[in-house]
Amino acid sequence: MFVIVGFIIVFVCVFGGFIWAAHFDMRAVAFFLHPYEYIIIGGAAIGSMLISNPMHLNTEIIKGILGTLKGTKVNKQAYIDLLKMLYELFQFAKRDGLIALEQHIENPKDSSILSKYPTFLENHHAVDFLCDTLKIVLSGGVPAHELEELMDIDLENIKAEAHHAPTALNTVSDALPGLGIVAAVLGIIVTMLAITEGAETVGAKVGGALVGTFMGVLLAYGFVGPLARNMEGIANGEAKYLEVIKTALLAFTKSMPPTVAIEYGRRAIDPHNRPSFVETEEAIKNN
Repeated sequence: MFVIVGFIIVFVCVFGGFIWAAHFDMRAVAFFLHPYEYIIIGGAAIGSMLISNPMHLNTEIIKGILGTLKGTKVNKQAYIDLLKMLYELFQFAKRDGLIALEQHIENPKDSSILSKYPTFLENHHAVDFLCDTLKIVLSGGVPAHELEELMDIDLENIKAEAHHAPTALNTVSDALPGLGIVAAVLGIIVTMLAITEGAETVGAKVGGALVGTFMGVLLAYGFVGPLARNMEGIANGEAKYLEVIKTALLAFTKSMPPTVAIEYGRRAIDPHNRPSFVETEEAIKNN
């Protein structure tokens, strides 16, 4: 939602300011009615993205852009649900034994515990991370420090993969000013072909050529670059979500009580989304 609002603000302020500077002379708007400039810049940007990235990454870029419009799903309520779920799992394991967890981690969607938390089940990275780690715990014989190393390897790979798409989109953003210059140069070449057609015609064509440079810079710093930054922020938020699971699991495997293990997990949440101790306690009691 805020992404769309930001787009509108950028568009209205830039073009509204330009029209105001032109004393509301609508003839100035005609300079932007050159579709070939947009075809050159947009087509070259999309083409270069296809050249530099494998198809699955291009698909991830599109999904990431659409994801910024929806906003991140990792928020305070998602963390409260996560802590409640982990507490319920830990309590169940303490009561019925670790081996009893097998029925829940083999088929998470059919689990009487995990199925109550859709925000968790929708995050396939989190589901795989939790269930795969618990399977190792059930197998036994893995010390806590080695379990932590194993989880760190998994987290590192997940983080790296999550940052591929925003990094690739940021590369496109960096290229857009240069592509705008390409469009402008081609516009100047067209202008040279019409040099004998009078000052008014030449002026219009030069203005159209400069639109290329303008649009390249505007798209880079006003739209595409911020989108890449937003995608990176979402990826970082999802990585933090996994780190909370890791912290709580490690505490539990060190034989800490479920309430203490959950507190370890709560402390790992970023302050902006972290529920208070009282909020967490009430959520667990009402579970």
